[in-house]
Amino acid sequence: MTTPTPGTAVPDARLDRDRDVSPAVLTGIPWAAAEPVDEALVRRLRSKVARQLADAQRERERQGQGRLIEADEHALGAKLINEALERHAHELITNGVAPLTAEDEQALEQAVFNLLFGLGRLQDHLDRADVVNIHAAGAQRVWLDLVDGRTIRGPAVADTDEELIEFIRDLGRRVGLSERLFDPAHPRINLQLPDGSRLFAIGWVCPETHLFLRLHRLLDVTLDDLAGRGSFSPMIRAFLGAAVRARANLLICGGMGDGKTTLLRALAADIAPEERLVTVETDYELALDRFPDRHNEVVALESREANVEDVGRITCADLVRWAMRMNARRVIVGEVLGDEVVPMLNAMNSGASGSMCTLHANSSAEVFNKLALLAAQSPERLEFRHTFALAADAVNFTIFVRRDRSGHRVVSSIREVTGASDTAVVTNELFAPDSEGRVVPTGTVLSERTRQRLREQGFDASWLARHHRVHTP
Repeated sequence: MTTPTPGTAVPDARLDRDRDVSPAVLTGIPWAAAEPVDEALVRRLRSKVARQLADAQRERERQGQGRLIEADEHALGAKLINEALERHAHELITNGVAPLTAEDEQALEQAVFNLLFGLGRLQDHLDRADVVNIHAAGAQRVWLDLVDGRTIRGPAVADTDEELIEFIRDLGRRVGLSERLFDPAHPRINLQLPDGSRLFAIGWVCPETHLFLRLHRLLDVTLDDLAGRGSFSPMIRAFLGAAVRARANLLICGGMGDGKTTLLRALAADIAPEERLVTVETDYELALDRFPDRHNEVVALESREANVEDVGRITCADLVRWAMRMNARRVIVGEVLGDEVVPMLNAMNSGASGSMCTLHANSSAEVFNKLALLAAQSPERLEFRHTFALAADAVNFTIFVRRDRSGHRVVSSIREVTGASDTAVVTNELFAPDSEGRVVPTGTVLSERTRQRLREQGFDASWLARHHRVHTP
């Protein structure tokens, strides 16, 4: 037997949306084996190998050798799995039972490896290149959302609701910067998995435990990549790059799943490598620190929930304030969700120019009303007019993203912030979709100060007038 390697999924063009498909139909993927793997046996073998691995690690530490690096731990784990399967085959023969076929033994080996080092029965779904979202409910077969917009059924990831709960608890213990609890007192959990995927699970407030997994396929992404995918034109790519280099404060907004975080990563790729970045997130997701060649110095901060004694809670608002004590050149907030809004705006106004954040909003026009509502609910209890004044001083541009009619994520609006009144933040929409849905300059003139800043970074604002086309309000 060889060291297990992740399988590669082959999408079946015959599958229709929402069609309940038998695993045997989905040829070319690991869980399409003729015989299902004995999951109880997988768990037993995994427990034995895990104990052996733990003993080996403790022995190394006792001898002063330090812990095994990940690659060596995986190699040792594969060797121990191989030995465990050989013992299992010997036991079967001794008891007069036919041993597993080579195909079934390989599937069992892969399943044990996945449960030990990967994500168990979820791993096969993650290994499929065409899956973007996974929804599991108890022991039911999962729903898989595909890149082409279809939804299909796949094999379950647990045999019972209790098994799914224990699987989620295990992930909470070993994934992320700190342990996340999942129990009746903590009925929901947020995690970022090692591959960058985002997991959310909820239980005890619904008949079955539900697990939702959002896969991030674009961690290493640039503005050029998004322009090449048709998210925006070369002109907007030039504009956005100049805005980043000019240290404009940017607010990226849009609906759920419309590409806000992906655009934020791409914008950050245009930041000079030597700048110290501090990222603040409720759940570690941006992963800018995974690319040291692009960002030399990244401090990735993640909020923390209280422990069982209800102490130790650290909020994103706390982290934004701490970021300013780290001499951050830029503060990047993954998503403004609550009372971190006021510290974030203050950071933009207090030396961390060029900062960025995302915000959920249904249109580019409602962005600052959403900020004002969040600020009104924060400990500062800011009145709307005070939030409008603070935001007008802090934010330079808002960038709105959405899905077009074909389902592609695109930039649909860019506004420049020009001032504020007691009742609103005043903005000029620089780019908006035309009658064909393509984002084009509206003909609005940039403020002189902004024109100069962008010109110094290589963007000629006169291009906007030359390429102006009538847009659809």
